[in-house]
Amino acid sequence: MLKSQILDKLHYKHNNLSKEDIEELFNIFVKKLNVSLKNGKNIEIRGFGTLSRKLNREKFVRNPKTNERLFKTQSYKLHFKMGKLLHKRINHLTNTDKENEF
Repeated sequence: MLKSQILDKLHYKHNNLSKEDIEELFNIFVKKLNVSLKNGKNIEIRGFGTLSRKLNREKFVRNPKTNERLFKTQSYKLHFKMGKLLHKRINHLTNTDKENEF
């Protein structure tokens, strides 16, 4: 889903706010997520999941094209753990799905 689609859905649901206000609120929300992750804090959204950062340690890697060994410094990656409610919604099987499963 694109940012513009999210903003359109939020504007449809909350039509008393202007599109500019909704976009500003969304940008503040994303900025707050970025700052929290940058400071090493985990973000938990109940029913959705948890965002955290994991450390990729420094190591030697190989360029597959030239077979040259390179040193890669440590970096962080984003880790997402899905919440139970989101997992149930995504993986929920209806009665017709259960019958067609086998």
